[in-house]
Amino acid sequence: MGYWSEFFTAFKERFVEEIKIGDIGEEISRAIAPNTVFQIRLGSYSMAITDAVLASWVVMVVIAVLAWLIGHKPQRIPAGKRQLIGESLINLLLKLCQSSNMSYDQAEHVVPYVGTIAVFISLTNLSSMFKIPPPAKNPAFPIALALLTILYVIGMSIHFVGWKGFWHSLTYPKAMLLPFKILDYFIKPVSLSLRLFGNIFGSFILMEFIYLIVPVILPGVVGLWFDLIDGILQGVIFTYLSVTYIGEAIEGAHMAQLAREVART
Repeated sequence: MGYWSEFFTAFKERFVEEIKIGDIGEEISRAIAPNTVFQIRLGSYSMAITDAVLASWVVMVVIAVLAWLIGHKPQRIPAGKRQLIGESLINLLLKLCQSSNMSYDQAEHVVPYVGTIAVFISLTNLSSMFKIPPPAKNPAFPIALALLTILYVIGMSIHFVGWKGFWHSLTYPKAMLLPFKILDYFIKPVSLSLRLFGNIFGSFILMEFIYLIVPVILPGVVGLWFDLIDGILQGVIFTYLSVTYIGEAIEGAHMAQLAREVART
C-alpha cells in the first residue's frame, strides 16, 4: 500500500504541474525563440546551430532517403507501391505545371525543383508534431526560400521564352506597365515569405497556447489540423504559387508575340 500511495501522490503532483497555467507570455516567448543545440568552433570563429537549422538538415536527409527508396531501380511497368506513389506525385505536379501554360517539356524541367520545395516545406512544418519548433517560425527561413524561388522563377522564365520574350512579358499589354511588373517581382517574394511565416508562426503560437491552457486532450485534436494538414497545405500553396509565377511569364511572352503577329498582318 505504501508504494501505491507514493506513486499516486507523485502522479497527482506531476499532473497538476503539467496543467498549471504559468506566465503565458514568458512561455510563448521561450517557445518561439531560436534555441542553440550546439556550436561549431573553427579557431576563433564559432557558429551556433539552432533547432531550425538542425530540423532542416534532418529533413534534407529524410528527403534523400525517400528519393532513394522511391526512385531506386525504377521499372517501365511499376511493380511496387513505392514507384506508383512516386509516379503519381510526379504526374500530379506535371499536370499542375501544364495547367499553368507550360508545355510537357517545360513542366519536366520545373517539377524537380517545385517538387523538392513542396516536400521540404511540408516536412519541416510537420516537425511541430514531434515538439520540434518548425523552422518557418523564424522569418529568415521563409525569406531565404522565397528569394531562392523568385530567382528560380526568373531564371526558368528566361530559359523558356528567352531574354526578349521575358522583356515582352514585362511590357505587355502596355509599356507603361513595366515599372509595376518589375515591382511585382519584388512583391512576390515578400508575399511568399510572409504567407508561409504568418501561417506557421500563428499556428505554432496557437498550439503553444493550447498546450499551456489545456495540455491533456485538446492539443492532440487541434494539432491534427494545425500541425499536420496546415503544414502540408502551406507547402502546397508555396509550390502552386511558384508554378503560377512561371506560367504568368510564359503566357505574357506568348500573348505579346501573338499581338505583334496580329499587328504585322
